[in-house]
Amino acid sequence: MSIQFKHTLSRKSVYITALSVCFIAVAAFAVLSLLITEDSRKNTEDFARKTFFRKYESVENEFRNIEDYQYLLRELIQKDGLKNYKDYSLVLNGLNKKRNLLTYSWYYYDKNGTGKSESNNPLADLFKNRESTGKSVAIKNNGPGHFKDLLITRRDSMYWVSYDSLVLPGKNRLYYGSTVSLDDLHQYFINVDKSSNTYAYVFTKEGICMTHPEKKYLGKNIFDFTDIKPQDTICNTVKSGYTERTAVSEYLGVEVTRFIKPLKTDNFDGYTVVNHVNFIIDENTNKVKAYTVYIFLAALFLIVTVFILFQRSANIAYREKEKIQTEKNLLLIENEKMHKAEVINQLQQLKNNINPHFLFNSLNSLYMLIGINKDNAQKFTMNLSKIYRYLIVPPKENIVSVAKEIDFIKKYMELLKSRFDEELRFELIINCPESLEKRIPYLSLQIVVENAIKHNIATIDQPLEIIIIIEKNEIMVKNTWQPKTEVVQGEKFGIDYLNQVYEYFKNNLLHISVDGENFICFLPLMK
Repeated sequence: MSIQFKHTLSRKSVYITALSVCFIAVAAFAVLSLLITEDSRKNTEDFARKTFFRKYESVENEFRNIEDYQYLLRELIQKDGLKNYKDYSLVLNGLNKKRNLLTYSWYYYDKNGTGKSESNNPLADLFKNRESTGKSVAIKNNGPGHFKDLLITRRDSMYWVSYDSLVLPGKNRLYYGSTVSLDDLHQYFINVDKSSNTYAYVFTKEGICMTHPEKKYLGKNIFDFTDIKPQDTICNTVKSGYTERTAVSEYLGVEVTRFIKPLKTDNFDGYTVVNHVNFIIDENTNKVKAYTVYIFLAALFLIVTVFILFQRSANIAYREKEKIQTEKNLLLIENEKMHKAEVINQLQQLKNNINPHFLFNSLNSLYMLIGINKDNAQKFTMNLSKIYRYLIVPPKENIVSVAKEIDFIKKYMELLKSRFDEELRFELIINCPESLEKRIPYLSLQIVVENAIKHNIATIDQPLEIIIIIEKNEIMVKNTWQPKTEVVQGEKFGIDYLNQVYEYFKNNLLHISVDGENFICFLPLMK
């Protein structure tokens, strides 16, 4: 047994350790930067989604307010017909002045056959001569509102006109509706949420842009001036109900997170686009990374400084401890050597007792056999001379292969058969041939077999059966349990010898048990 003590750190090892610490710190910083970036990205995405929902709700609410206004106007006009339509228009327009978004209500009364008309609508000529009204674009709508919608361009401004008509007596027709300036509409959406880093615009199902911070895009097809694809508007296949992806803003020229969600009311069918600018969040992320670098450098410098100071102060203590530990190791080694020598000496003494013990037993058997059967005695003597060669030079460590022990026990059983004849039955069963390469204590099978003969009755009427079975991890020696009535005197040095050999090699001790009519001894195998 030996105990190694770590030598004091050399200057080279200190430098290597310091470089390792630096490398680990740099790697940790890289990982932390990735985590910070990923976390910031996640926070940015969450913040962008919250802003998108808030902006979308404001757009949707205003479109529904416009629609409610139109329904109110229709209800009033259809209730009284021509009677109070002028007053209704004046009252509603007065109320609209208090709102940021001015929804202007109007009427146009066409007196059939007279060529005369009444109107408070600056765009009244839309109903007189459509060819001279300038550029107009119809907005298709399949909703239940039944209002007709047009986009009209006048004097570099664009207006969203929603109108309906009522047929009066005399085939006169009253046109009424509301007009919204698209410039005012977008300005309203900007004022709803000034703090967010977003801008929104709305386009129809055909791609006509209804609102946009860039005035020149109003009324244009968004598929022409943006990188939006038709498949981006297919939101019904998405579980969230909207599409989201990173894009480049056609308005700001920077990277944005673009959200597209359907905007449907009774009188409008289109999409709302909310673009969230990411550069502000990225700038905050870069600041966090910079602060993290400063903290890492300071911590790294402190760690290296403390490590060097600790190494210098610990060297002296290590030297003193190493001297003490070296002395302890020497004492432990000497003690281990003495203990090993003592165990080997004890095993050698037991081994020296085994050989004479076997010889004395064999001579006693020969003496008894001479008086019974001289022919068997001669055969016994010849077999004894053959197998005693195995005992002349015993192994040094008292361990032999299973194959050698099996070969020896076969010859030994032939000797016993010469003596006992039909009084003894022997059987060898090899269930695991690979176990023949393993090892067992020297003369272990002979000791167990001799123990069975010594303590059990063996007669023609009650023959003694001995079976040796070789398994994967053990050898089982089984004999019929028919113990002698008289007490058998004798030393137990054979069993003690086996136990000490197994204990020395730190293996399981042999196990002895009585199972019904059989006495069983298990000998563990060693590699």
